[in-house]
Amino acid sequence: MASILSRPRPEPDWDLVEKRNSIERLKREKFPLDIRDELPELIARGYEAVSEEDIVRLNWWGLTHDKPKVGTFMVRIKVPGGLITPERLRAVGRIARTWGRDEIELTTRQGVQLHWVRLEELPTVLAEIEAAGLTTVGGEGDTVRNITGCPVAGIDPAEVFDVRPVIEQAARFFYGNREYSNLPRKHKYTISACPAQCNAPEIHDVALIAVLKDGRPGFAVRVGGGLSATPRLARDLGVFVPVEEAIEVLRAITDVWQHNRRYRLSRAKARIKFMVDDYGPEGMRALVEERLGRRLEDGQAPAPVGPADHLGRHPQKQPGYVYMGFPVPMGWMTGRQMQQVADLVEAVGGDIRLTREQNFLVGFVPEDRADWLAAEMAKIGFPLDRHKLYGTSTACTSHQFCNYSVAETKEKLKEIIERLEARFGRAVEGLTIYMDGCPHACAHHWVGDIGLQGTTTHGPDGGKIEAYDVVL
Repeated sequence: MASILSRPRPEPDWDLVEKRNSIERLKREKFPLDIRDELPELIARGYEAVSEEDIVRLNWWGLTHDKPKVGTFMVRIKVPGGLITPERLRAVGRIARTWGRDEIELTTRQGVQLHWVRLEELPTVLAEIEAAGLTTVGGEGDTVRNITGCPVAGIDPAEVFDVRPVIEQAARFFYGNREYSNLPRKHKYTISACPAQCNAPEIHDVALIAVLKDGRPGFAVRVGGGLSATPRLARDLGVFVPVEEAIEVLRAITDVWQHNRRYRLSRAKARIKFMVDDYGPEGMRALVEERLGRRLEDGQAPAPVGPADHLGRHPQKQPGYVYMGFPVPMGWMTGRQMQQVADLVEAVGGDIRLTREQNFLVGFVPEDRADWLAAEMAKIGFPLDRHKLYGTSTACTSHQFCNYSVAETKEKLKEIIERLEARFGRAVEGLTIYMDGCPHACAHHWVGDIGLQGTTTHGPDGGKIEAYDVVL
C-alpha cells in the first residue's frame, strides 16, 4: 500500500502541541514519574486538595481513582507475560486482603488490579508490591504497558521457541525507563511463539511473532493494531528480526512514532495505529530502517493455527508434566483465594500464568499430582471442568469502579453466561463473549464472537436506561 503521506506534513512545534493537548502540557510541566516523590505532600494536603493534573500523573504509577471519586484508588500490577511465582502471587493476595477489601481482578493484559486503596495507603502498598518483586510503574499513562505473551510460553509442545527471555529483557528495559515514559499515548507490546496466537497480536501496537528463518529463531513484526472507538488490525511490516535484535527493533519502531510531534497534537489520534494509517506498512518499515541505519531482512507474519484458550489439562513439552488452565469467572478472585492458589501451586512445584481472558494456568504440574490439584482447586472455587464459556468470555472493570463506564459489565456477563449455559449446555463452549462498559474496549468487544459495548437509550418512560451495542 502506498503511503498516504506522499508529502509528509511539517511537524508542529512544541508550542502548538502544548496549546492543543493539555496532557502534553501537563507532562512538560512536571515529569509524571516524579509524582511518586510528592505522595507525602499530597497525602498531607488531603485527597480533595490534589489537583486533577497530579491525579493524572499518578497514572504513570498504575494508579487511578475509583468511581466515585471519593479518595480510593485502583492499583494495577504489571506481570510480564503473565508469569508469576507462588511467592509473588501469595504476596498480592495478602496485599489485597490488607488494603483492597479482599478483592482482586485479573486483567486482559495478564496483570492484576486492586481497588479500594486509600491515598494515604499508597506509599505502603507500592512498597509492599515492590518488596514482592513486582511493579506498578507504567501500568497506566503514556508508557509501555504490561508486555503480554502466550501464557504457556516455555512449556507448549507446539511453540516455535521459548520467548520468555525476550519478554523478560523487554520488561527490564522498558518498565520505568524515562526515555519511554513520555510517549504520545499508551503503547502495547506482545511477544509470543504460540501457533494459535492466543495473545491477539492483531490488536497490539507492536507484535513480535516468533518464526524460524533458515533455522534461525526470530520474529515477524506487526504494527498498528488497537481497538477503542477506531479499531485497527495490526499490519505486517514484512520483516524478519533475529532474536538478538528484538529490543533494538522495538525501540526503533517506538522512537519513529514518539519523536514525530504530529502524533502529539491530538490525544484522539495519537496512537501508533494512526501513524501506520498515514504511512502504510512499507512507509513505517522505511522509517524504522532509517532509524536503525540499516535494512531489515524480509519476512512474513504467519497466520494463527489451532485453538487458543489453553483451558483444561494438557501435556507439556517437558516429559512427565502437564499444564492446567482454570477458568476464573469475570476475572474475579479474592485475596484469600489467591493465597490458597499460591499454596496449592507451591505444593506441586509449579508456577502460575495469567491469561488475557482473565484466567490462570498452572505450569509444571507432575502428571501424578494433576488429579489432586484439580480436586483441591475445585474446593476453593476453581473447578477445572467449569463450563468453558466462563473462561473464554471477558468483561472490563465495569460500572462499579470505572469512571467511563455507562453500563454494567461483569454482573451482566455473569447473568448472560448463566442463561446460555442453562439453555444450551456445552454446545456454546466454543463461543467468546467480550463485554465493555464504554467505547474504550478494554475487554476487546470488537473481536469477540459476540461483542457488547455499554451505552444508554431511552426507556419506556422517556428516561435514560443502560443498553448495549452488539458486534458480531
